[in-house]
Amino acid sequence: MKNIIRVGVDLAKNVFHIHAIDENETIVWQGKYNRTTWLKAIVKRVPTTAVIGMEACGSANYWARELTALGYSVKLIAAQFVKPYVKTNKNDKVDAEAICEAISRPNMRFVNIKTVEQQDIQSKHRVREELICHRTAKSNQIRGLVSEYGIVAPIGIAYLRKAIPMWLEESDNGLTFDFRALLLTLQEDLILVDERIDLLTAQIKNNVATNPIGKKLMKIIGIGPLVCSALLMALGDGKHFKKGRDFAASLGLVPRQYSTGGRANLLGISKRGDGYLRKLLVHGARAAFRHVKDKTDPLSLWIKHLSEKKHPNVVIVALANKLARISWALVANDTEYTETLAAG
Repeated sequence: MKNIIRVGVDLAKNVFHIHAIDENETIVWQGKYNRTTWLKAIVKRVPTTAVIGMEACGSANYWARELTALGYSVKLIAAQFVKPYVKTNKNDKVDAEAICEAISRPNMRFVNIKTVEQQDIQSKHRVREELICHRTAKSNQIRGLVSEYGIVAPIGIAYLRKAIPMWLEESDNGLTFDFRALLLTLQEDLILVDERIDLLTAQIKNNVATNPIGKKLMKIIGIGPLVCSALLMALGDGKHFKKGRDFAASLGLVPRQYSTGGRANLLGISKRGDGYLRKLLVHGARAAFRHVKDKTDPLSLWIKHLSEKKHPNVVIVALANKLARISWALVANDTEYTETLAAG
């Protein structure tokens, strides 16, 4: 059999399609295998010098780690970058061929393969975020239900927590016995969700506190434990990005372009990539923006100077962009945070 140099694998739950080519770009192997046999087929027919590509979808990081442990070079590619190479109607066989073609492009962007530790961090963040959505939905449900009894709930979940016991104790607020019993169960649900969120938050903070790179990132204003943890998850060793702007662009924190005919037209930020980390960075930047009034460090002075010319929201997003770039520089270059360079 001819020497295979590149393989595209279309992942699924149980059925995996493989497309392999040789040094002459000739198709030498196409196959369909189940979950338990496809790795054995790869090991049997593909040399370790070959590059194996997969879409960055569910279980992709797991299979990438398995193949890497077997000595293969693995590349994960975002689904939107595979789509242009689908030549005919979409099916698993065609997708595998498109993946094989896409990973051969010299300027293609690839997704960093997450380690088990990074996936642990990611899982905690995802569950915590889902619980926060749960809590918001629960609090909105309580507000809507009590409004039918003529009670207007105060703004803010902290005030809502204080108001519920008061409603339960008041005897002349119009709440029936049955509804009070129901409201008590809703309060217990809210307390349980709060406890689970606090537990995950504490675990995330503990992970950051024992991480040497995390300690470096925490020195930057606007980066707290949650932002730091999410940055560690996304950056890895930082080598996957050539420069800080590439990392900021991967988070959608750079201007979106609509340019033609040599005329550059820059719009708002692109909002592509990891929306969760982008949100955390913007929140961190907003917190830093609110507390720069009496600070004299170079980055705070940069924020105040920019605030004189730009809208606060523009300054906050610009600061989030800068925080992403600084974080990349610290991780990729293994350096300490220097205040004098932060405002450069």
